Amino acid sequence: MTRNSRFLLLAALAFFAAPALAQIHPSMAEVLAASRPSDWRPLNPDSTLYVELPAGRVVIELAPAFAPLHVRNIETLARAAYFDGLPVLRVQDDYVAQWGDPDNRHPVPPGVGNLKPEFDSPLPPRMSFTRLPDGDVYAPEVGFSDGFPTARSAKLGLTWLAHCYGMVGVGRDTDPDTGSGAELYVVIGHAPRHLDRNVALVGRVVKGMELLASLPRGSGEMGFLTKDEVPVRIKSLRVAADIPAAERSPLEVLRTDTPTFAALVESRRNRPEDFFKVQAGKIELCNVPLPVRERK
Repeated sequence: MTRNSRFLLLAALAFFAAPALAQIHPSMAEVLAASRPSDWRPLNPDSTLYVELPAGRVVIELAPAFAPLHVRNIETLARAAYFDGLPVLRVQDDYVAQWGDPDNRHPVPPGVGNLKPEFDSPLPPRMSFTRLPDGDVYAPEVGFSDGFPTARSAKLGLTWLAHCYGMVGVGRDTDPDTGSGAELYVVIGHAPRHLDRNVALVGRVVKGMELLASLPRGSGEMGFLTKDEVPVRIKSLRVAADIPAAERSPLEVLRTDTPTFAALVESRRNRPEDFFKVQAGKIELCNVPLPVRERK
């Protein structure tokens, strides 16, 4: 066993609450430095979106395992260039940035329509799930499945994505059957977990969050831009697989089903840096960072 392997094994054991190892708390930087290539996975271009804004590119990883129908609609819309030129029409402080076509100026491609809600889904028998040890206010269990913050209930036999910072959801009206994927929002503030199981979440931003979080806030009700405010417009929104390979963002994300990720969680539950004089000993779902890096 190599030094790095022993390091990660001990840190992972600490994550699973082994009392004798309670003082082993490597920093997040140390955990990532000790990671192996197999701890990382490249983004799948077939389920990755590039949102080109005037200030740069936002990269979204879609979650077809949780919302397959909505993801299919979004990919169809992207391939029809539906989103190109649409405004970011709502930027509500500490909440969401949202874009869409309220004036119905862009024709919707054939086959795209409102869908039945995909707010949750049956517990899949083989999907990975790394459970967090500290509990949750909103769900019986929370953790990470294939890189996404996830909640679940064995009693209900259901699982669902959680509204953490950077998560992408589908706008809808009061009727739950009125979401299609033609209107999307990104969480840019404190996690609005009260929206869990009330909106279809379809993915998360893995790069470019600063471009959305720094947009000027709308001064209208709920952060909608008024007629006197000039919106930022989407230059283009494409499926990564449709972009030439040389123009793609070569990103990879840390797998959440590994001892390395377990060690990272423990490093955030008990911060070892000198600045921290009191260890929290706990962490909530939306405070767990999900590392992304350029592929080597």
